[in-house]
Amino acid sequence: MSTSKDNGIGFIGIGLIVGLTIFGFFLNSAVKTYRSFDRTVTVRGLAEQEHLADVVIWPIQFTQASNSQEEIYRLLDDGAQRVVTFLKENGLDDTEISVDVPSVTDRSAQRWGGEAAPVFRYVGSQSVTVYSTQVEQIREVMTRIGSLGRQGVIISAEDYQYRVEYLFTRLNEIKPVMIEEATMEARKVAEKFAEDSDSRLGKIKTASQGQFAITNRDMNNPHIKKVRVVSTIVYYLTD
Repeated sequence: MSTSKDNGIGFIGIGLIVGLTIFGFFLNSAVKTYRSFDRTVTVRGLAEQEHLADVVIWPIQFTQASNSQEEIYRLLDDGAQRVVTFLKENGLDDTEISVDVPSVTDRSAQRWGGEAAPVFRYVGSQSVTVYSTQVEQIREVMTRIGSLGRQGVIISAEDYQYRVEYLFTRLNEIKPVMIEEATMEARKVAEKFAEDSDSRLGKIKTASQGQFAITNRDMNNPHIKKVRVVSTIVYYLTD
């Protein structure tokens, strides 16, 4: 009976040893796996493209002066008609042209004590705005705007709010390709890093897409837009 008990205890002891050995093996394997997943590399991929703007907004502001309130409004109206006629003669249609409300200042009402009387009591301005998708055509028309000066229409070009604006509105069309380009560039950098560290590139842990930025290519060519995006990707590294 005692021998039987001893044998039973022996089997239990052997079973415990085997069980602990197996547990230790799996624990060690799990630790190694955990450590391998803990190794990562963070890389960034850049994608850049240049595109022509597809919308142009061209405010054409002109000014007039007179000592008669009635005449100043007549001059502004006449100027607006001349600008519209000029634009239509150069291929634009009514859907691309809008005439803003005139603005008139009575300079005598703004005089301070001691100031000399202004030469013209009323100074007025008005603008005609072009909104078009025919960017290259409009840029060609801009070169002919000087002909309005010979018709008595004085164009204002210094006011910041009346500067030409170029827009690129087709971002959604190029987003997928640019994201793919940025991702591929990031992977190239990650593969090089893995090679240099004697590792292999694993799966993606996290990925984030930066904001798309649209800027002018340079000061002299605002109609050419540079589109840029940076993707940040974290890869696992394995031995």
